[in-house]
Amino acid sequence: MATTDPHRYRHPRQATALTLAHALSAAEHGLSVIPLSRTKLPALRSPHHDDDRKRAGLGPVGPAGVPCHGECGRFGHGVYDASADPARVRELFAAAPWATGYGIACGLPPHHLIGVDLDTKSDTDSTAALRELALRHHFTIPPTIVVRTPSGGRHLWLTGPPDVIVPNSAGRLAPGIDIRGAGGYLVGPGSHTTHGTYATTPGTAHLTPAPCPHALLRLLLPPHRPYPAPRDATRAAGARGRGLLQFVLAAHEGQRNTRLFWAACRAYEAGIGPELTEHLIEAATRTGLTAQEARATITSAARMPRDHGAPGTT
Repeated sequence: MATTDPHRYRHPRQATALTLAHALSAAEHGLSVIPLSRTKLPALRSPHHDDDRKRAGLGPVGPAGVPCHGECGRFGHGVYDASADPARVRELFAAAPWATGYGIACGLPPHHLIGVDLDTKSDTDSTAALRELALRHHFTIPPTIVVRTPSGGRHLWLTGPPDVIVPNSAGRLAPGIDIRGAGGYLVGPGSHTTHGTYATTPGTAHLTPAPCPHALLRLLLPPHRPYPAPRDATRAAGARGRGLLQFVLAAHEGQRNTRLFWAACRAYEAGIGPELTEHLIEAATRTGLTAQEARATITSAARMPRDHGAPGTT
C-alpha cells in the first residue's frame, strides 16, 4: 500500500481523495475499512446521537432501546460500518468528505486481523516487553506488515483463526502493549492525523499479515470462566434454560448482546421467557453488559413475533 503523506496536499479534497485511494487499496486486499477524522475517531457521527445522550452508558442505541450495530441501515456505527466492498467504501467516504484517515476493522474475515500496538508513551519499553514474552513463552513474531505511528510506536498486523474471537485489551498482555481484536480497528497506513501520518515500515509493505503464533494467541484470549447456572434457574426452566444461560455466559466482548438477544428469543419461543428473564440479566451482567442494557435487549426479544417458530425448525 502506498503511504504518501496527504499533508503535502493543501486542498482538503486532495487529502480526502488520497485517503480514499489508500482505503480502496486496503479493501482490494480484503480488509474492511471506515473513514476516520484527524483525531483517529470514526468520521461519521452516530445517527442515534440524541438517543445516546438520553441513555448514557449504553453505546449507539436504536429506536427500540437496543444497541444498534448498523441494523438501522444508516452510517455512523463506527467499526460496524466497515466494509471491503469498493462501492460501499466510496459511499462511506462520500458521506464523510472531511475524513483524512481510515480505520481497518479487526477480527473480520477473511484475515481476522489482530493488531499488536507497541506504545511509546508509557515508561515501559513495549518492544522489550514483547521480546521478553516471546522468550518466556517460546514464540517468535514472523515477518509481517508493521505500521509506524506518528509518535514512533508500531502496529504489528497478525491474523487469527476464523473460530477464535480475540478481545481488545490495553496493557493486559504487558505494560505498553495494547491489542486490537474483534470490535476494534487499526489506523491504516497513509492516514493523516493531528499528530502526523501513519506509514508502513520500510521492507514490510509488500508482506501479508502473518498468522499469530499459537503461544501468543493463547495469551491474548481471556481465561475460561465456567460460570454455573443459578440453582433456581434449574427449577424454573429445566435443562433448556440452563443451556441458554451457559450460551450467554460464554460470550466474549463483541458478541455479548447478540448472544443475549438470541437466547432471550429462544426462551420466549419455548414459553420460559418470563421465568428466565432475571437469570438472563444476571448472566449478561457477568459478561460485562449493564443490567439496563440487558433488560432492554430481553424486552426487545420478547416483542419479536413467534408465529414462525425458531430458526431451523419446520
